[in-house]
Amino acid sequence: MLTAVGSLTVLGITLGTLLGIAAKYLAVQGDALEAELEGLLPGSNCGQCGFAGCKAAAAALAAGNAQVTLCPPGGRAVAATLAAKMGHAFDAGGTAEAEPLVAFVHEGRCIGCSRCIQKCSSDGIVGAPKQIHTVLSDACHGCGKCVSECPTEGIEMMPIPVTLATWHWHKPAPQAIDTRAKAEA
Repeated sequence: MLTAVGSLTVLGITLGTLLGIAAKYLAVQGDALEAELEGLLPGSNCGQCGFAGCKAAAAALAAGNAQVTLCPPGGRAVAATLAAKMGHAFDAGGTAEAEPLVAFVHEGRCIGCSRCIQKCSSDGIVGAPKQIHTVLSDACHGCGKCVSECPTEGIEMMPIPVTLATWHWHKPAPQAIDTRAKAEA
């Protein structure tokens, strides 16, 4: 019994050491800019930009194959941050600020086919086959994939209802901040 435990221990230590050495010398270096750009993106992997996720969008940005305005959920703030990181000039006037939307299931039209659940990348739709489905608005990131998948047109993208939990004070325009800073100086 002790021989078996001892041999497994020696085998584990030997293979662990070999794996550690291999990881150090055979490591593939990733693009540092790509990793930084991925960190600046929202990380919802919704696919609204036309790429498979935020990692693929960051790779396209780093390669110069995409515009800094590619992320609709991020809006102007993410576009301005990406432009600053990439060293590009960015004019916020040409970028429309999209209103955040969530999916809404019209219960009278839902037939319970479960196609929307299979398309949802954030598990924001709850239901079972042949049962009425509903959307968890906290989990929905507004990609709209479920809308195109619904055969009865029972899903609609709607603005997030304003409640005490979702209401935010509007930020001042960037020009107003600059004017105030110049007046104080």
